[in-house]
Amino acid sequence: MALILIIWNVIVFAVYGVDKLKARRHEWRVPESVLLWLACLGGGYGALAAMFVFRHKTQHRNFCIIVPLAAVVLTAVIILSAQ
Repeated sequence: MALILIIWNVIVFAVYGVDKLKARRHEWRVPESVLLWLACLGGGYGALAAMFVFRHKTQHRNFCIIVPLAAVVLTAVIILSAQ
């Protein structure tokens, strides 16, 4: 299960990175709702890391609230499932 979670967060990190690259090139972007859902569906760590590494979506209120919250919820789920 841990390996799946790691792979998923790497994928989410990559999607955020691709979206940032596309933003710089003025190309088609990943919808914000998709980015948020990726974070909420177990990709909170990858999304949060990408926000800092790529400085992506850090000015958007929804991302500044939902992504860290998704990471906290993911942490709680991991801790509770380990007991």
